[in-house]
Amino acid sequence: MKLRVATYNIHKGVIRDFFGLRRVPRIHELRARLHDLDADLVFLQEVQGQNEHHARRFEQWPPEPQDQFLAKSPTLRHTFETAYGRAASYLHGHHGNALLSRYSIIGLENRDVSDHALEKRGVLHCRVDLGARRVHCFVVHLGLLARSRERQLQVLIDWIEREVPQEAPMIIAGDFNDWRNQLNERLSEALGVTEVFDMARRRDRLAARVAHFVRARLHVEGEARELAPQVLPRMVRTARTYPALVPWLRMDRIYTRGFVVESAQVLRGPRWAQLSDHSPLLADLTLGS
Repeated sequence: MKLRVATYNIHKGVIRDFFGLRRVPRIHELRARLHDLDADLVFLQEVQGQNEHHARRFEQWPPEPQDQFLAKSPTLRHTFETAYGRAASYLHGHHGNALLSRYSIIGLENRDVSDHALEKRGVLHCRVDLGARRVHCFVVHLGLLARSRERQLQVLIDWIEREVPQEAPMIIAGDFNDWRNQLNERLSEALGVTEVFDMARRRDRLAARVAHFVRARLHVEGEARELAPQVLPRMVRTARTYPALVPWLRMDRIYTRGFVVESAQVLRGPRWAQLSDHSPLLADLTLGS
């Protein structure tokens, strides 16, 4: 069974203009571009459930929560089922994570994983019915501080180990804020998940290791001396997604278990940079037997 998955931090549907002087709503353009992806599951972060300030300030601001607005195509045909998990609340509204699904969402749970009072974070867990199988989907947005991310990741690992069967297919996606790649190994080893770019590039990495070994052997023969083959350090490959105009930091991830990764890509360029400060990720998966 084929499945197309995307993850995107939409920055609440509002972004600053080129000069940074004013805020510009992009939620309508963002909806059109999301539907162009033809994804089956869309993991969204910084989704505005309510914002009275924006509703008063911007013309044509959606009257409904953004997850419900994005679920409808530009022709207003309802395309996705939605689930929303509130992460941060304030006097004029709230925002959080959301899942858009072309398949039935048969269960959801939202947990507060905030590490301190100044930065509210949540993780949304949904069970999606694909017919023959049920997939556990976790929409993640971790904190800005390294210590916070480590503690939040451990909460996520403990949660999944307790409540998700080991044989169940699973997707964990979102904004990990892990630009130093410090969480990959821990998450992969604890839960048996694989990052989609790491899986998609295994052949490239194998070819690089072979080339490295061949060069080392030629060097040995040239100098007529023994040299132990060097072992390259294991590094999980992830994508650069931030800032959107010129992605440099590796912030966003899609981890899977029970799937074969057919392809993975970052959607870059000026058109995407006009919608959010993050670039979206898109992956084509095949559900294993």
